Amino acid sequence: MKTKSLLTMATGSILKNKMRTMLTMLGIVIGVGAVIVMVAVGNGAQKQIEAQIKNLGTNLIVVTPGSTAAGGASQGAQTFNRLTVADADKIKSDATLLSAVSPVIVTRTQVITGKGNWRTEINGVATDYLTIRDWNVTSGDLFTDDDVRTKRKVAVLGATIVKNLFPDSDPVGSQIQLGHVPFMVVGVLAPKGQTSSGVDQDDIVLVPYTTAQARLSGFSFLGQILASASSPKDMIAAQEEIRGIMRDSHGLLGGGADDFTVRDQTAIAQAATSTTSVMTGLLAAIASISLIVGGIGIMNIMLVSVTERTREIGIRMAVGARGSDVLTQFLVESVVMSLLGGVVGLALGFGGAAILGHVMGWSTATPLIAVFVAVGFSAAVGVFFGYYPARKAAALDPIQALRYE
Repeated sequence: MKTKSLLTMATGSILKNKMRTMLTMLGIVIGVGAVIVMVAVGNGAQKQIEAQIKNLGTNLIVVTPGSTAAGGASQGAQTFNRLTVADADKIKSDATLLSAVSPVIVTRTQVITGKGNWRTEINGVATDYLTIRDWNVTSGDLFTDDDVRTKRKVAVLGATIVKNLFPDSDPVGSQIQLGHVPFMVVGVLAPKGQTSSGVDQDDIVLVPYTTAQARLSGFSFLGQILASASSPKDMIAAQEEIRGIMRDSHGLLGGGADDFTVRDQTAIAQAATSTTSVMTGLLAAIASISLIVGGIGIMNIMLVSVTERTREIGIRMAVGARGSDVLTQFLVESVVMSLLGGVVGLALGFGGAAILGHVMGWSTATPLIAVFVAVGFSAAVGVFFGYYPARKAAALDPIQALRYE
């Protein structure tokens, strides 16, 4: 039989019992819709995590203090600090796989203005910091190398500071106090938002690290050293290069354990995205159960249809139709019913994902491959669960079928 004739007959048969067809397709509709929603939510969460990790910096490598032990018991990470500005300078001068390096001195104090005050984190950094963190300014500019060298009292404010202390004005050029030390605002950072752990990246003030050491913290050691690899493919080699430079700087080339830690954001990204991928797959698998239930519904209805149309099958066979023609006809009906359910399920899935994202404030994104898999799976369900009724119809004896009442 021709494809057009088969589709016409299948459509006509399906439309004869509209309510039964709708109820039969319901399982497929729910299954495909649920799979699309689950995949959209999971994929959106994964992309959001990746974007948040990317916000931490471009090819970011972090050098932090090592650990120490007391009485045989480890005191944990970053309890033994020997990081100095000299280490950062040596990394910058000796490394060949880095595009930027910045020492970081971290302290907390009050930001005081004529309109109020706000306690926040102060980071003493070099001019490379914005390159490493992939940060831009929306007003003014970052301080210069000359500001760092001369220990000028200049500051760049994060968006949260500006929102709370300068809600109706541009703070560039204004005088503020960090603790008891007067500073001039030279720039405002572009908003970065929160990290995946809920830390507000905009609640920060940047000052030259030399000024932070001399005027604010009084610390001779650094909180960390940030670096940016020249390219993503150089990340592992760059970390090994930094490790070698640091061991040389700390006199560890003859042996001994590292008194520092070198890490990047790759492990964090992989752990976060792999967890999300597992959860997305699990939720999609659970949602797929509806497709199986829908397939069983199709098989039951097709078996009922075969029984109802026994005389029709007998007449067709009597006038020359072969068993393969009958089998194909019923298979096409099953597949058409499944595909229609799949298309409706897709529409409901996209709509449901959009509504859920809007109401809950979640990020949603449906990959194209998920659409093809959902539709393909719904067609496969039609073939799988429609085959037995179709074969049963094809195996009917024409004489017995004509006698059927």
